[in-house]
Amino acid sequence: MVTAVTEGIQVSVEVTYQAEFSNPHQHHFVFTYRVTIENKSQHTFQLISRKWEIFDAAESTKIVEGMGVVGQQPILEPGESHTYVSGCNLKSGLGKMKGSYLMEKVYDGKQIQVAIPEFQLIANFFHN
Repeated sequence: MVTAVTEGIQVSVEVTYQAEFSNPHQHHFVFTYRVTIENKSQHTFQLISRKWEIFDAAESTKIVEGMGVVGQQPILEPGESHTYVSGCNLKSGLGKMKGSYLMEKVYDGKQIQVAIPEFQLIANFFHN
């Protein structure tokens, strides 16, 4: 698990290679990742959007942007957390991801970029 903290917002990511959904002979590698966003600040924040940089050893880096996370724009009061699971497909079994969330303070509308820590995407067979 990797973790980053930006202005009291802690983002932790845990990644899993999904061998049963992958087909290495067809250059199809599936990974899931569980993200936990914890509000350790004194302010209430809403997650507005996300931006990911996805590096695949077989391709160039892709940028993926969108509103919310898995269709939600959670509001986190101080001390609250939000966890979700998403996924990524690579053409190689080796890559990495990092990114940021745009979050907004509910009381004054101030927006901040919250870092999503870089994490590795490595298919299990590379560990043998």
